[in-house]
Amino acid sequence: MSDQANTAAVSDHPLAGRPLSGADTVVQVMADEGVDTIFGYSGGAILPIYDAVFRYNDRHKRGDGSSPMPLIVPANEQGAGFMAAGYARASGKVGVVMVTSGPGATNTVTPVRDSMADSVPLVVICGQVPLAAIGTDAFQEAPVSAIMGAVAKHIFLVTDAEQLEATVRSAFELARTGRPGPVVVDIPKDIQNQEVAFKGHGVLPLHGYRRRLAKVQENILSDDACERFFTMLSESERPLIYAGGGVINANAAKAMRRLANEYGIPVTTTLMALGASDTTHPLALHMLGMHGIASANYAVEDCDFLIAIGARFDDRVAGNPGQFAPNAKNIAHFDVDFAEIGKVKRVNWHHVGMLERDLTDMLAYGRRIGFEKTFSEWHKEIAELKSEYALNYDRESELIQPYAVIEEINRHSKGEAIISTGVGQHQMWAAQYFDFREPRLWLTSGSMGTMGFGLPAAIGAQFARPDRTVIDIDGDGSIRMNIGELETATTYKLPVKVIVLNNFGDGMVRQWQKLYFGGRMSGSDKSLHNKDFVKAAEADGFKFAKRLEHKTDLKKIIKEFMQFKGPAFLEVIIDRDAGVYPMVGPGLSYDSMITGDYIKSREKPDEEAPGPSEMF
Repeated sequence: MSDQANTAAVSDHPLAGRPLSGADTVVQVMADEGVDTIFGYSGGAILPIYDAVFRYNDRHKRGDGSSPMPLIVPANEQGAGFMAAGYARASGKVGVVMVTSGPGATNTVTPVRDSMADSVPLVVICGQVPLAAIGTDAFQEAPVSAIMGAVAKHIFLVTDAEQLEATVRSAFELARTGRPGPVVVDIPKDIQNQEVAFKGHGVLPLHGYRRRLAKVQENILSDDACERFFTMLSESERPLIYAGGGVINANAAKAMRRLANEYGIPVTTTLMALGASDTTHPLALHMLGMHGIASANYAVEDCDFLIAIGARFDDRVAGNPGQFAPNAKNIAHFDVDFAEIGKVKRVNWHHVGMLERDLTDMLAYGRRIGFEKTFSEWHKEIAELKSEYALNYDRESELIQPYAVIEEINRHSKGEAIISTGVGQHQMWAAQYFDFREPRLWLTSGSMGTMGFGLPAAIGAQFARPDRTVIDIDGDGSIRMNIGELETATTYKLPVKVIVLNNFGDGMVRQWQKLYFGGRMSGSDKSLHNKDFVKAAEADGFKFAKRLEHKTDLKKIIKEFMQFKGPAFLEVIIDRDAGVYPMVGPGLSYDSMITGDYIKSREKPDEEAPGPSEMF
């Protein structure tokens, strides 16, 4: 967006020309950007903006007494960051975090990096010590520009009050456009207090960024490119769409579904794209990759034309890039980021542009030329793969199996609840056994794999989607990281449902230690095991807080848990030896997939196990 266009669009701003403090300017820009929820923790260097939020809400209080821009206070700043990320992932809007200087800012580093890795739009407003004190090791000073510059999409240190308004407005533009990501604005306290005339318009001259963005926006599919794509499709007998998180970030799921349905192309998704394809559809293959469904991974092996959309061939999907989709004669790649093309896997055809528009244009071209081809034999093979290699587990065990817990919750949620997770075995079980009918129902830390993500992200998602059931599937190790946010859920009377699958240790680490380290449980087995999670939940205000220990009680207690109207907490004591299967070892190809004792596997070649240096 050019500054001229921006000016023309808002030249009649009612506050234009009025003197406002820097703090009031920040809050007014947030209001203009449509911010309706702020997550943050106060402190000395951010107090002027916190006060401005209070005064703004007081002046604009709604008829029912509610605030137009409520400020949600978590247990700590990391929780605030993940709440904002959960809000952004569930809504598609920019999440906003507001923290103080020093430790307030450094506590947000992990959620900022997490959001950068998963392309989540955030704006982080940090207080900073006054300009004159920067570099003097002042109280609660931290080099935010140096720290955040390495992990954020962009960082601004505001040194001129006249530029503050344009800077904050530009931060929102950067966060939401192109490949979304977190943008940090570091604002010294004296800049927050200084008065300047409010303009009501204007952005910074980010010429290089806007040129790159315009190049992508203007890169419309040519008829020649469409012709080459449909030539490859016509030569194919086993086409397969491999959809990544970019499909959801670009709001392109409907366009992708239309293209897939028009020509009967099966779809498999990455961990980050669950819900891009309705997992209950006959041609949906659910998730591929390291812990992908066996049928999905085998379909990747069998396909002769792989169509990657908004995906980046990461190591959890293409562990051995040279052997990924080994029978694909052609690979096509749609993306929004030029850097992803050919980065890991060489492709025959690619297009960098706006995914929703490009997929719609590709379908329109196919209709225009009257393209027709049936893939009925491939559809039969897909159905056979899904039947033959379906997920399964020891259904006769007297111990509670985590898969059975999730299957039972899924019977209640019907693929329509928002599912948030921590990181570990429970994350993969949730990804495998839940259905997702729509995008933005699956919230997880994918690239960073950050334990402690699940609970605060669920809280943020509940603020974003109060109409949805929100469930946090967590592990006993992961929830400890941000367990203080249980109180946040009850403080704000959020009907978040929290379930802890307790196997008394770091289950995923233990699984790897059993497979690759001779069963030596270094630091992972019962590392912490004295916490009474039910009492902790009760202490934090949960009226429903129960422990499920007996298999015979599973259906009854989960029904009570799901039907409870307010915040609900359930700890489930699961089989400590339950594993995540299928599993493809790091750096290995899909023909080396381990499926465990209860999922059928194709014959696989003998291959050396990965060494310790390849773990994780």
